[in-house]
Amino acid sequence: MRDSAGMRWTALLLLALAMFCSYVFMDILSPIKDLMQETRGWDSAAFGRMQGAEVFLNVYVFFLIFAGIILDKMGVRFTAVLSGAVMLVGGVIKFYACSESLIGSGLETWFTNHLNWDGEIPIIGTILPFAEGMPASAKLAACGFMIFGCGCEMAGITVSRGIVKWFKGRETALAMGSEMALARLGVATCMIFSPYFAKMGGEIHVDNAVKFGVVLLCIALIMFIVYFFMDKKLDAQTGEAEEKDEPFKIKDLGKIFTSLGFWLVALLCVLYYSAIFPFQKYAVNMLQCNLTLTPAAEGTYWAGESVTYVQYLLMLVVAAGSFSSNFVKNNKVLKYGLMALAVVALVVYCYMGYMRGTAETIFAVFPLLAVAITPILGNYVDHKGKAASMLMLGSILLVICHLTFAFILPMFKGNAVGGTVVAYVTILVLGASFSLVPAALWPSVPKLVDEKILGSAYSAIFWIQNIGLGLFPALIGIVLNNTNAEGTAAHELDYTWALIMLAALGIAALLISVYLKAVDKRKGYGLEEPNIKAE
Repeated sequence: MRDSAGMRWTALLLLALAMFCSYVFMDILSPIKDLMQETRGWDSAAFGRMQGAEVFLNVYVFFLIFAGIILDKMGVRFTAVLSGAVMLVGGVIKFYACSESLIGSGLETWFTNHLNWDGEIPIIGTILPFAEGMPASAKLAACGFMIFGCGCEMAGITVSRGIVKWFKGRETALAMGSEMALARLGVATCMIFSPYFAKMGGEIHVDNAVKFGVVLLCIALIMFIVYFFMDKKLDAQTGEAEEKDEPFKIKDLGKIFTSLGFWLVALLCVLYYSAIFPFQKYAVNMLQCNLTLTPAAEGTYWAGESVTYVQYLLMLVVAAGSFSSNFVKNNKVLKYGLMALAVVALVVYCYMGYMRGTAETIFAVFPLLAVAITPILGNYVDHKGKAASMLMLGSILLVICHLTFAFILPMFKGNAVGGTVVAYVTILVLGASFSLVPAALWPSVPKLVDEKILGSAYSAIFWIQNIGLGLFPALIGIVLNNTNAEGTAAHELDYTWALIMLAALGIAALLISVYLKAVDKRKGYGLEEPNIKAE
């Protein structure tokens, strides 16, 4: 089966679709932050703590390490199905937390009276997913999201291992890039369809958006189950036992934590990703507060349901055309034709987003440029090098984008066209930055860390990264609460200081990347050299 390209790519499709579904659910409430405040009483701090809860167990109960051990001991098949089931359980709990069924129940009373920890405790009070004053629904949703996060992180490492198993010695890099591209489309899908389902029928039911996500988690579990049988048949054909990763070893921590290269990569990782993923959870509301948007009038085409599907179809055309054009080598007409098709589809999509007058359809372009240029950047690093320089460039773009959102975008308040154009361009550039750093960062780790502790180093880096991913959603919410008057409407929040904080993360990442380049020049790590050496 592994020798058949059709079977290999079918296995990849199953794994990639499962991750696509998990990415949709991960940010399912992000585009409707304003609705959660209006209908469930979640202020920015409550929203941020709930969003940060996703990685709480992974970091502070070390489930991320346990997930690697489970994968090593039980293999890809078992761990894939287990991760799908765990995600679904967490998703169902979060759905019930957001549903009207919770209102007035004994469970709501219990959560109202318990888990009221003092949110003012320095540092510790920030990382806790519960705090005094949080609505019961937010606390219960945090519980569900913690469970989902365990399954999602387990699924992530399992899918990577599954791809290596099926594509070893073949198109491994292309397969991983394709899986990442499809998974990132989950973010755009969430941005478009979450508000659509929440407002379906002209009435606001936020639980409908979560229900949509839960249905996708059911599909993810089905994908993993089908993969289970495919993978089992593969092993039956080859007569091989499942290949297993080297487990995380506590004794390796000494070697890892005394490695300068490890700390540079880990700090770059946590700073950069903390300025991206937590921002995603607030980006739609930030645009709502800084853009002059005029929602389409009821009864017009732009306010209808069909426009949502047309716009999503255009998004798929942009992603498919731009991504596939990178792999057309000998047919320039086809290559540039696909690129032109993607550009035209993107322009039409942006126009439709402006006519609809909704922030979520504007931010949905975020992953599109990343999907388009990920293969280009990966190929460039493989053949030309310059990884350290790309890390610097990615950090610079990150800072520019957040400062643009903080200071330039508000200047266009009242100018619908100008504000929308600035927003689209900045979001697309931020998406490009999102590709620059990962494309250069992860392939550089083997050059900085001893190969004998590489697996353990990756685990430790992911663990440190998750600290930031859990901390900064809560910090953003706390900053918003402290820099806005109590009772400020959901669409009138001032995001300036929150965005400055994220820009500061980018500046810190830039300084570390500059230092990394200097260290590379002094110690000869080879970061500026290509990964593939000319024969």
